[in-house]
Order: sequence, then C-alpha cells, then structure tokens
Amino acid sequence: MTLPAITFSDDQAEAFDRIAEGLRGVGVDLEDASLTPRAEGKTRVMAVLGKAGSGKTLLLAELVKALEAAGVDTISGDYEGRRRKDRRTLAVLAPTNKAASVLRMRGVPATTIHRILYTPVYDPEYERIAEWLTGNGEKPEIEGLTEQALDRAWAFYQAQKSVPGALAAAGLRGSDFITGWKRREEPLDIGFIDESSMLDEKQFDDLKEIFPTLILFGDPAQLAPVNAPGGMVFEQLPAPARLELHRIHRQDADNPILDIAHALGDPDLSFDDFEALIQQKARADDRVVWAERVEVDLMARSPVLVWRNATRIRLINAFRAVHDAPEDALLPGEPLICDGIELPLKHRKKRLDLEARGLIKGAQVIYLGPGRKPGFSRLHVIGAEEPQVSAASIVKIEKPDEEEPFIPFAANMGATFLHGAAVTIHKAQGSQWENVQVFAPDLWAAARMGRTEAGQPLWKRLAYVAVTRAQERLYWVVRNRLKKPSYPLQIDDLRTAAQPAPLTLEAET
Repeated sequence: MTLPAITFSDDQAEAFDRIAEGLRGVGVDLEDASLTPRAEGKTRVMAVLGKAGSGKTLLLAELVKALEAAGVDTISGDYEGRRRKDRRTLAVLAPTNKAASVLRMRGVPATTIHRILYTPVYDPEYERIAEWLTGNGEKPEIEGLTEQALDRAWAFYQAQKSVPGALAAAGLRGSDFITGWKRREEPLDIGFIDESSMLDEKQFDDLKEIFPTLILFGDPAQLAPVNAPGGMVFEQLPAPARLELHRIHRQDADNPILDIAHALGDPDLSFDDFEALIQQKARADDRVVWAERVEVDLMARSPVLVWRNATRIRLINAFRAVHDAPEDALLPGEPLICDGIELPLKHRKKRLDLEARGLIKGAQVIYLGPGRKPGFSRLHVIGAEEPQVSAASIVKIEKPDEEEPFIPFAANMGATFLHGAAVTIHKAQGSQWENVQVFAPDLWAAARMGRTEAGQPLWKRLAYVAVTRAQERLYWVVRNRLKKPSYPLQIDDLRTAAQPAPLTLEAET
C-alpha cells in the first residue's frame, strides 16, 4: 500500500491499510485511485478508536483526501447536484454543528447528521447557479444578479466549496434559494462519522439505512450518551472491525492539556494527585490556568463545564446578575442551548426547516435580539454554515430551588432554549472551545461519591471529557466565585449585512 505523503505512526498506518482494504472490497481502490460501481450487499461498519491526541482527525482527513483523489464525490448537506448512475459518494458527518465546524476549520468538508438526513429543495432559477458552481452546467444569466455578483459566488465556492455560502456572497439569502427540506430518499455510499461516542441507537440505525459503508471515529474514554443504556454504538462491533489508535504523536508533543487528560488513565491517580498535576502544569505553562474564580467574560461564548445540574443553574443566574440582565428579557449576546423543537406533527415541514438550519438539540446559539414578530428571536447558531436565523422561540431560564423555569418570552410553538453560560459535561461532548473553564468543585464532589462508570471512577471520565474540550487554554476553577465582567455582552462580531427571513410558523400567520 502506498500511503499518503505524511508521516503516520504505526497504528495509523495499519488503520489506513485496514480501511483501504475494506473500501477495496466495495469497489473503491485508494492505491490505484480507481472506482467500480457499488455492489448491493450488507452494511459494512468499522470504527477507528483512540483517546484525544491519538491522531483520529489526521487519519480521517487523509482518508478524505485519498477518496477524493480516487474520484469519490464528497457530499455536503447544502447541495448534491444531478445524480449519476456510476457516482461513488462520501459524506463526513458529526452529531453537532460545533463538532462539524471543528472539522471544517481543519480543512475537512464536514456537515451534521441532520443535514444529510434531510436534503434542501432549491428554487429552479437559483439551482442553475448551483449546477454551474459544481461543474455541471454553464454560467447562467440570472435576472437581478450582475456578472460581478456571480464572480463573487464563483470565488467563494472555489475557496469554501459551499453552495449556500457562494449564493450568499452573491447577495442572496437562504430563503431566496432554498424553498424547503425533504427526508432523503436515495441512499449514499460511504459515511465517516466523527465524535461517534455521541451516537444513540436510533441515529446509528438511520445512518446504516443511508450508508452501506460506515466508518466511525470515536473516543472510548468519553461518556456514553445519556439515552444509550447499552453504551457507545461502536462497543457492539466485533473486535476485527475496531481499529485502535494510541498516543503519542509528534504533533501533540509538549501539549500540557493532553498530558493532563492522559494522566487520568493511571489507575492509582487520586483526585488530589490530579489537582497537584494541574498546579504543576499551570506554573510551567500558561495554557493551563489554576483559577480562583470563574472568568465571566469567557462564559458568553464558551460555557463553564459542570457535573451537577444545580451548579449549572447557579452559575447561569450569577452570570445574568453580574450583567444586570432583566428578568423579563434577554440581553443581546446572551448564550443559549437549543433544547429541542416543540411543534405538533402537522408542522413536520417546519421542524425539518429549523433542524436543517442548525437548531438541533444541543446546538449553541447566541441571542442577537427580538425578531419581527412577537415570540421570535434573531439568533446566531455557533458552527452552522449559515449561522443567522430568525425563529419562533421558547426561552427557559431555570432558577435555583424552583421547579418551574422562568420564561422571559415565548412563541406558541417553536425552538426551545435553555441558557448556555454553563452546561453539563455530558452536553459538552462533541464540542471544543479555544478556552474552557472546568468547575473543579463538582469533580471533587463526584470523586467523594466514589461512583464508577464502565469500570472507571466517574470523576475521571468527567474530567477527561471536560479537559479535552479545550483547544488552546484550560482553566481549572477551584472556587465558587465569579469575576466581574470587563465589558458588556457583545454581538457586533456576529452580525451579517443581510438579516435572515423569519421562519414563520403556520399557526402564527
């Protein structure tokens, strides 16, 4: 096997060869860069497993390059183009917008599982532009769009490979060219699923219906989904289908955050020993911070990670209090977490529209201000390819020692949101932030309880997930105190020139 021009570790090279062998069996030869038509047969599932820093993302990216070089078409969630009988396809997916955006920042064309389960329906006029951009048609003449606008669209697509982004660069809004969404009817071919430790059985079954060949990338040291009593989906695969990667790689050398995370694998490590290690790293490297207080300024864009729900609620209310947020309204710049969609069955089309635009359970959102209609909100969906939306919203702010949440405003139905200044470590899985604050008193409480999960102390699994959410800097917060904010909440960096059209519900028209 001729490997890509990159230095692989032995375990990465073996995994690459094993996956290439499996792909050759379904008609995709990476060595010869040749394709044969897909043969019908049973679903083939493999998993690449490894802890943070073991090289999963590097391997995924190199496999994507090799598949593209062989002529496999990468399918995004925004546009597929005309079908060809002999076409072989690949989709790179993640469970959340944030996880998909982490891959895109590394040059991997990823989208969310929701965006591949549902496909957009384009206005026929603007679909001609999409066909031209993707190499399936001539440059069109579109009434209302100048040559310069089309040239901007072309330049954007060459750089980003996003049809909606290119159309937006031409001056169009999503509501101009996407008329709706429909459930995918035709299967695809090869699916790469990142952060697969987050998958539940239903998502796994949906993916197996769409992809005859599935390759899961996951971290077995993370926490299993709350609604998955059987554990992570890749744990049920037979041993030959599970490919293990092991740290350490040169690109991760001298990374104190990964050193802290991997120290948790020592069965003799106590909580006190772990905190002593963090203090030691903090004295030697400013990428680790021993923090006496929570940095309020960071909470607006990256939540404090906690274990206990009561801690989450207290921190959220403290965040709102130090920003003098009124009880009957949200301030522009307040962070929210989507908690799902509350719509009756007759509004299934509207549900698909909201979910396809990124408002899926767990999505991180910044509140920009009220929408044009009562109960509507203008929102920025973190990590979404088209982040600006306006949607009917139900916002719930929980209060300490109160069973019912406070609702500053609400539509009759729509997307529901919890406050996002703090989140549980379970809900943080699949996301990464440049700066991450971990609330250590909660981890200490978990250690004192002595609980275990999958044969390991619960506090270690919680600490591992929390620490590995940090891309650049880790704050280990040891006291239940907040610093005062240095500046008011801001949204100027999130604004776009064109405001989104509201996603109006039929019941409110």
